[in-house]
Amino acid sequence: MKLIEDILSTLVDAKINEIRIGLHWTAVIVERSGKLSCGLASTVNNEAHFEGAVDVEGAGNLTSKSALKIARMALSASMIESSIGIAAINALLIPDPGQWVDVNAEHVIATVGEGKNVAIIGSFPFVKRLNGKVKGLYVFDLHPMEGEYSPEQASTILPQMDVIAITGMTLVNKTLDSLLPHCKANAIKMMLGPSTFLSPVMYDYGFQLISGAYVENIPPALKTMSEGGTFKQVHRAGVRLVTMTQPGLTTL
Repeated sequence: MKLIEDILSTLVDAKINEIRIGLHWTAVIVERSGKLSCGLASTVNNEAHFEGAVDVEGAGNLTSKSALKIARMALSASMIESSIGIAAINALLIPDPGQWVDVNAEHVIATVGEGKNVAIIGSFPFVKRLNGKVKGLYVFDLHPMEGEYSPEQASTILPQMDVIAITGMTLVNKTLDSLLPHCKANAIKMMLGPSTFLSPVMYDYGFQLISGAYVENIPPALKTMSEGGTFKQVHRAGVRLVTMTQPGLTTL
């Protein structure tokens, strides 16, 4: 994905401190100038596993590699390796609180989606609370529940949407490129979720809103993640939910 390549080109290398793959979330911790930084990504398992097949090349020795080399795993066809790479990118991105506001994705979608048709790629826990706050709500998921839509229906529905919110998991499973061509040019597009890159490079790809996660208190967040915590639990343990807005967009 060119987006990932462009993000990688902005990064400065660091030392890998630790890599953890949890039930729901993958974390990579890097060290730069004596300070630790933690990046998250959704843990996406490979769809098929054959006896003896390797999910992560070099497992057990990854912390001996440079952080940039680990970050390039984001381009891997292995979903587990991709999860590690996306988390490493998020760890390497230099935090810039001056570009953030402490606003979560639910609030952003409710605000920009008022009176508009909204599509959400990914079934998030807050989706039901948006009913009645937006004109029309269409939720897509790889495994759609009742009332949700499959990715195959995106080509006919997305062109009618005014606001399109896409899960950062599409960076991990490489489905983003199949969605963007169906978004109408003047739609407000956002990416959301812990896998999301908090980088202005996202604006170059048509995203006006970027809602992601900044791990503020690493030890408890990491412990919760390692014990199978959902993102709600990890968030409470020490993660800030923040949103970046493209300059000139005044809807928030």
